[in-house]
Formats: sequence, C-alpha cells, structure tokens
Amino acid sequence: MKRQKILRLFESRRGHLEYRAKRDYVRNGIASIPCRIFSFTDVISPYSVKGYETLNPDFLDYVKTTADVTPPDCPLVLNIIGNCLSPDEKKTIEKIVRDDFSYDLGLAEMHEHRHTRIFAFMFLGLVLSGILLWLTEALAEEPREVFFILFWFMGESLCDYIFLTGHDLRRERRLAGRLASIKVVFSETYEDPDYTDSEVEKLYSEIEQDVNETIQEDNLYQKEETL
Repeated sequence: MKRQKILRLFESRRGHLEYRAKRDYVRNGIASIPCRIFSFTDVISPYSVKGYETLNPDFLDYVKTTADVTPPDCPLVLNIIGNCLSPDEKKTIEKIVRDDFSYDLGLAEMHEHRHTRIFAFMFLGLVLSGILLWLTEALAEEPREVFFILFWFMGESLCDYIFLTGHDLRRERRLAGRLASIKVVFSETYEDPDYTDSEVEKLYSEIEQDVNETIQEDNLYQKEETL
C-alpha cells in the first residue's frame, strides 16, 4: 500500500470519545469514576505527615484525566474500591480530596482573574492605540508605525484570549469546579452504578448547598479583608 494512501486512511479514522465516556462513566447524568486501591498510600502521598496530608500524584492525575473526558454538565462521584481502609483513613481521604481539589480551584480562579485583568489592559491599550493612530494620521510614516505595531499587538492578544486562551481557562475553571464538588464513596467490590432519580436529585441538592456555602464563605472573607 502506498504511503500517501495509508496516511489518508489514518487521517480519515474517527474516534468515539463521547460515546466511550458515556458508556464507561455516565449513568443517569452522573459521572462515576471507579478507582481500585490496595493501600491508604494509593490515595494519600506516602511522603505526607499526619495532619498535613496531600493526594498521591498518580491518584490525582488519574481522577483529573478521567473527569476531563466526561461531559462537563455531569456531577462527579469518586468510587474508591477496596477493603484496606479504616474508618479514620476514609475520613482523611474525604477531607483531603475536598481540600486539595478546592485548592486547585483556587489556583484556577487566580489564573482566570489574572488573565481577565490582562484582557482589560489589552482592551484599553487597543482603544488608546487606535485613537493615537487616528490622531496621528497626518504624521510621518515612522512615528505612526510604533502606534500601528502597538495596535496590532493589542488586537492579536485580544483575539487570542477571546477565541483560544479564554476558552481554555473557562474549561479548566469548570473542571476544577466539578472536581471541588466531587462526592467520595467507598465500596469493597465494584458494581456498575445505577443512580435512581431520587439519588440524582439528592446529589444535585448537596452540590447546590455546598456551592452556596462556599459563596457565603468567600463573601465573608472579602468583608474581613476590607475591614
């Protein structure tokens, strides 16, 4: 087979990411992530000390990668499978999963806010450079080139943010919000989840309550900062 023909075959191949994600993870609008473990350190980093635990990087990557391919409108349930955990270890895992993903959400928010400020600066720069170009229309070509370069740079940066960077930042922020709202369950053996409508409604209510609590905490923190 000719090289060009085989290349065209590869280029015409189609994937089925959405179908695979729904088939493997989504049940009744809930994305369930199964994770089999054999010890406490499969979830919590073995380098952690008691009271200052963090998630195992391999575990963290697995959950993030799996969550990223699931539909963005599906709440997440992390099903940790194994019979190797004590009640205290389960409580620790629930707390650290919540804390670490909340921390990642804070980083995503900070990153998004930073780019929002840059966007505002670039927009202002675009307007000012456009005005300068209009006001200096009668000047020689050399001075106007500086304003033209500035106008072009600001415009390109804005387009990049609106159509590329901004989309990626919103996607990362949304995923971080889903992970910060993840519900952790434990089971000794894996069973294909079958969420009833009442269980789905309960999960949505818990997420809504949790989100409202974080909004209230954030508002309280901002008030304390202004005092």
